[in-house]
Amino acid sequence: MALAPDVTSSTDPNPIEDDGTHIDAPGLQPFVFALFFIFGGITSLNDVVIPKLKELFTLNYTQAMLVQFCFFAAYFVMGLPMARLVKKVGYMRGAVIGLVTMMAGCLMFIPASQTATYAIFLFAYFVLASGVVMVQVVANPLISLLGPARTAHSRLTFGQAFNSLGTTVFPAVGAGLILGKLAEVSADELSGDALRAYRTAESAMIVNTYLGLAVAIGVVALVVWLFRNKLQGERHEESSIVGGLSLLKRPRFGYGALSIFLYVGAEVAIGSILINYLAEARVFGQPESVIGWMITLYWGGAMVGRFIGSALLRMFSPGKILATNATIAILLIAISALSTGAVAGYSLLAVGLMNSIMFPTIFALACEKLGSRAADGSGIINVAIVGGAVVPVVFGAVADLSGSLAFALILPAICYAIIAGFGIFARRPA
Repeated sequence: MALAPDVTSSTDPNPIEDDGTHIDAPGLQPFVFALFFIFGGITSLNDVVIPKLKELFTLNYTQAMLVQFCFFAAYFVMGLPMARLVKKVGYMRGAVIGLVTMMAGCLMFIPASQTATYAIFLFAYFVLASGVVMVQVVANPLISLLGPARTAHSRLTFGQAFNSLGTTVFPAVGAGLILGKLAEVSADELSGDALRAYRTAESAMIVNTYLGLAVAIGVVALVVWLFRNKLQGERHEESSIVGGLSLLKRPRFGYGALSIFLYVGAEVAIGSILINYLAEARVFGQPESVIGWMITLYWGGAMVGRFIGSALLRMFSPGKILATNATIAILLIAISALSTGAVAGYSLLAVGLMNSIMFPTIFALACEKLGSRAADGSGIINVAIVGGAVVPVVFGAVADLSGSLAFALILPAICYAIIAGFGIFARRPA
């Protein structure tokens, strides 16, 4: 799919000057877009599995959010090591390593189901996410380098649109496979052998979904391996992990990394509780199996917004658009928390539209002019994605203590307020 012509708008007060570091690799952009699609879809599938595991293992919200904790903790543990590995083996081979690791994580759902053990499910998510980290460390800087630096904001947003396509398609399919076949009984009505048998049988739906993903990922990994020598002109500056962390001393990059932490945390927290939130009596009052498909509206809004944002970011200041979206997200959260019925439901779903340009815009603004240290910057940004582990667990704890998901929405609202501040701060030249 072709991108729009590379032009820089005169309305952008902070244009990025080309520094000659982009890579000449015609035809590679569609491959990178495919990677965005895969890791985006697998990440959003958590939102469908969480309510299922919550019911199977009779979990409270804090315990259920451990799925996101284990998944996104991989970004903290593996982000910088994966960045170093990419610098050693190159982007294409790094992508293969990431895809194979993702396969291993998918296959671990088999013993998790057969033993009906929540802890094994959590470990499987950590392994799966470790592979996603590797793929993301490859994809983000690579799409930035595949063209002039002055259009990196737009190109990243366009690539993230494919990420959102995955986050829209995967939950829609997963909701039908996993939530659409709920049994007549629930786990809290059973005990002993009957409970173990129920958990094994019901979790088989999750296993079948991830086995299908393992096969698809294996095919992609094989194709990437066959074209592993296609990329020419890679350049990476050698540095240690500690050396990479020195980037945090740059105010723009440090604030950007914090914003990524908060953005991912807010987006994941909202997505993780959406199905349960929409099912509440004060909102739609329908079973999870009936309204589960609506999670696609949240992620679909992000997809549509990223295609639109890709064009808008060529005409307006990225910092101004980021601040505007974050402010509107806060207003939508307030409307949802203070209202009922369809207004409460659809206003929270609309936050997905506001999320659309946040990750790629924050990433590009934070990483401007890193040049050959792009892999270091991407690795640190991926560590910052650990916000998806921390914020949802805190969100779950607030919801459990207050007894209200609506009250807990104050946490993502605070996150968006800080992100709006970064948008204003980043309007200055890097």
